[in-house]
Amino acid sequence: MKKELHIFFTCLMFYTRIPCPKNIDHNPDYLNKATRYFPFIGWIVGSISFLAFYLFSLFLSTETAVIFSIIISVLTTGAFHEDGFADVCDGFGGGWTKEKILTIMKDSAIGAYGAIGLVLLFLVKFKLLSESISLFTHSIFLFFLLFISAHSLSRLAAISIIFTHEYSRDDASSKSKPIAKNHSWKEVLGSFFFGLIPLLALSYFNYKTLLALIPIFITRYFLARYFQKWIDGYTGDCLGATQQVCEVVYYLSILFIWKFI
Repeated sequence: MKKELHIFFTCLMFYTRIPCPKNIDHNPDYLNKATRYFPFIGWIVGSISFLAFYLFSLFLSTETAVIFSIIISVLTTGAFHEDGFADVCDGFGGGWTKEKILTIMKDSAIGAYGAIGLVLLFLVKFKLLSESISLFTHSIFLFFLLFISAHSLSRLAAISIIFTHEYSRDDASSKSKPIAKNHSWKEVLGSFFFGLIPLLALSYFNYKTLLALIPIFITRYFLARYFQKWIDGYTGDCLGATQQVCEVVYYLSILFIWKFI
């Protein structure tokens, strides 16, 4: 149990800005095993984001509350995944060879593709979340499950890429390198367990929401295929971009399913 707690806190420290016990460090072995808890981090981030929305909605407009929930989510993770999304936009938008793409993504400066990508990403998130609220006005608990399932399932889609593809960079300079090593069945099982539970809970109220798995993993498949084609695998930035894109696809899918199916 003590070891599992250490692994969990390693995951929490790596993927969020939430304070952890002082004895936790970036141990490569624990980072590798921490992938089993990555979707569970989505439970935490989703809960914090929802709580921010709920509190701000008590005295501000719904749209403003949505904006603050997005801000709190970004602050909680330290823009970890958004940064990866921006780097992928810059890298694949401005590079035409594997070496050039990887070099651009490694650059800490944000370019035009990244800036434009982030603006559009946040606009789409804001619009989809604002529209989703009208579907769940009869139950704030369902809206809570929407937050949790979006964050956990999108993280499952992202982390599952490391189970099927190779890490692209040959050097060990990336801080994401430790999570690219071999994984046991515990990491795979843990990821899918924590990734799917919130969606299963939401499907109790509308079983058709399970259909959201189809566009999520179609998106994951084509993103992984695209990364494989251009850089022979994935990087940490690719995983961050996959999480962000799949989160948006999930919101869009739930809206479509709830309205038309």
